Amino acid sequence: MNNSKIFKGTLIPIGGNEDKGSGPNEMYTHDFIQAGILSNVVKESGGNQANIVVITTASQIPKEVGKNYQTAFHSLGCSNLHVLDIRSKKEAESQKVLQRIEKADCVMFSGGDQSEIIKHIEGTQLHQLIFEKLEQSSFVVAGTSAGAMCMSQEMIAGGSSPDALKKGNVKMKKGMGFIQKAIIDSHFIQRGRFGRLAEAMAQFPELLGIGLAEDTAIVIKNSNECKVIGSGMIILFDALSLTHNRFNELNKDTPLSIANLTTHILAYGDRFSLNERKIEIFRSVPAVPVS
Repeated sequence: MNNSKIFKGTLIPIGGNEDKGSGPNEMYTHDFIQAGILSNVVKESGGNQANIVVITTASQIPKEVGKNYQTAFHSLGCSNLHVLDIRSKKEAESQKVLQRIEKADCVMFSGGDQSEIIKHIEGTQLHQLIFEKLEQSSFVVAGTSAGAMCMSQEMIAGGSSPDALKKGNVKMKKGMGFIQKAIIDSHFIQRGRFGRLAEAMAQFPELLGIGLAEDTAIVIKNSNECKVIGSGMIILFDALSLTHNRFNELNKDTPLSIANLTTHILAYGDRFSLNERKIEIFRSVPAVPVS
């Protein structure tokens, strides 16, 4: 699904935070988000009376993840919370699910495997309904880890950090398309995903690359204006001036060489734009071009 309209609603991709749970794979963890990030989600959704729906499709332990979010949101005084674990396109098009989303002020996608979200929700009536609510209202779509990565049109579907920067080791798929001009990666600092996002940039140099650290998010307004929130940082890749990029010529598993990949490190309060590619450092520093 491709949609280039400017949204009235807000997008909040979050880098993830696994300070609870067991196991290194995010599909099997509770993917807890610090209260500061969740409080921003609640605020953007209209306050603690907001109707929030958590979708746990990406997770392999949806009941545990759902309970974890219920506890976290309730601690912020937000009790109007519902959990949907959608496991088929048929279920995504059921009246029960569509009516629940129609009433919602916010949808939040949990962590896990972003390809599961695409498999079960992309292209359905639910997907279209979320688009419509973003276009027409102050609706909020938040997502952590896999739930953040699925927001982009060009989505990282897999690829380990050690194997990145060898052609073909980063798997790309079409995502949900809420973000048209950037590719999102999560757990960026903690898991050393510099090479993974860099290879994605070699494949799609016309897009921005946004690497989100854990307990860090961006709030996107008007499909363009981005503000960093949370305790960590984001790494911003701009590949418009990329040189020596032979991605399309190389054989699979060949190491990549690229030059002039512009990199910025941004933290709480810093801003940037997806369209104009400008950054503004917090405390009233004048905006400067990214490229």
